[in-house]
Amino acid sequence: MRIYGKNLYGQYLILFMNITEETTKKTIEAIIEGIRRIKGNEITIIDLNTIRHTECGYFVICHGSSNTQVDAIAHSVEETTEEITGEKVWHRDGYRNAIWILLDYGNIMVHVFQKDARDFYNLEGLWADAKITKIEEDN
Repeated sequence: MRIYGKNLYGQYLILFMNITEETTKKTIEAIIEGIRRIKGNEITIIDLNTIRHTECGYFVICHGSSNTQVDAIAHSVEETTEEITGEKVWHRDGYRNAIWILLDYGNIMVHVFQKDARDFYNLEGLWADAKITKIEEDN
């Protein structure tokens, strides 16, 4: 997997990382647990590994019903993933308006949407060629 970063002089570097399938699976399970703790809706995993030229292996997608819930879900994912796996998020974006928060775990991108934004961007439709798994909701 390729990861892009900058060195001390601002030059872009391409880093290569060996991420095992076991590590990825544990991280995805921790992300799902973080989403469930705050009652995130319609959890979906998109496996991008069969698609060429993608920047990551998986998308984990869910939505909340308000800015407050979207913010809480994203924070829960960060806290739960670090608690269970010790892994910290590499990059985060979208907390300011909490319509679509993106959490970057290198090989896994977590998308926490508000329902309207999720329907509008339709990532599941955009990546329909990939393997899509819907996670059953806890009752």
